[in-house]
Parts: sequence; structure tokens; C-alpha cells
Amino acid sequence: MFTGIIEELGEVLALEREGDSARLRLRASVVTEDAAHGDSIAVNGVCLTVVATGEGEFTADVMAETLARSNLGTLAPGDRVNLERPTRLGGRLGGHLVQGHVDGTAAILSRAPGENWEAVAFALPADLARYVVEKGSITVDGVSLTVVSAADDHFTVGLIPTTLQLTTLGRKRVGDVVNLEVDIVGKYVERLLADRGVSSGVSAP
Repeated sequence: MFTGIIEELGEVLALEREGDSARLRLRASVVTEDAAHGDSIAVNGVCLTVVATGEGEFTADVMAETLARSNLGTLAPGDRVNLERPTRLGGRLGGHLVQGHVDGTAAILSRAPGENWEAVAFALPADLARYVVEKGSITVDGVSLTVVSAADDHFTVGLIPTTLQLTTLGRKRVGDVVNLEVDIVGKYVERLLADRGVSSGVSAP
């Protein structure tokens, strides 16, 4: 489990295709301090398993499902990525509960700089719209963010200077594709209500 608080920006060293999967090699200094084979590290919000470590770098396998649902397959040497290690039990939950299981991707629609922050709008896939609510949480490329406004086909967030400086979101341009993970709580509530035969928008007895 992650929190959506990025620890560092890593650098892509290689993305080697192996049939319908790929092997991703990354340079990083913080998340590799205690990384070992079998550990999990979130890369742009995708939970990957470490298969090898080296001097300030690690390698992870990316399966076909992950390549299809995320933007990892578009990475190239030199690209920067958001990295986070799993949170420790008893540690601070600075963001929100993030699984590292990407639900889909979306393109950046607009960026509007403010005096001390920036408003960014993202397209919202139709199948995810019901999970995104105003003032709720969403994970964008592994970053825990608060939804400022939500519509059927898009949503907006506000990025503070720290987020702009310390994550890839400060470097993204209009049209760039990001990974989305909606709040897991909403999906569980929906499933539980469906199992009880309760339609959307109607309270359970």
C-alpha cells in the first residue's frame, strides 16, 4: 500500500520489450537505499516488483496488462518518473490509501498558472467518472491529489509549488498522458451496495 507522496524523481535507463511484456530499468538514489529482490516500488503510480538492484538503480518487469492500462509502455531513456516505496505499518498517511493498481489513463486538457499554484484539467474516462467527486482523492501518476471540480468527462486539481517542483506533474504538457487510480473506497462501496441489490444513489436499509 502507498500514500501518493512521491519520494523522488527517478530516471529511465532502459525499457526493453520482451514479447507482450517489458523490463524497465531505472536510476534512483532514495528508493534503492534498502531495495531488495521482491520489494515493491510504485513507478508513476504503478506498483512494480523489484527483480534486480544495482548501484543506485533497480529493474522491474512490466506485464502486458500493466502496459495496456498505464503509460509505462511509452517511457524512453532519460524520462523522469515518480517513485514511492510502500508505506510502513504505523507510518504517517500523508496522502490517501493508494494501491498502485492503475485504473486507466487520461490526457491533460489544460494548465492555468495561478500566483502560487496551478490549475490542471484532465480528461476523465467514462467508466471512472462515477468514482471521482469534488473534494475527493485521486492518484495522478502516483501523486495523491484532491479533486477541485469534477464533471462527467473531466476533472481539475490544484498543484502547489512543492508538487510542481518535486514530481513529474510540473513537467507535463497539455496532451501528455497520465495514469489514474481512483479512490478504492468508492469501488468497494459500489460493490457492496450492488451485492445487496441497492441501486446507485439509494441508501441501503
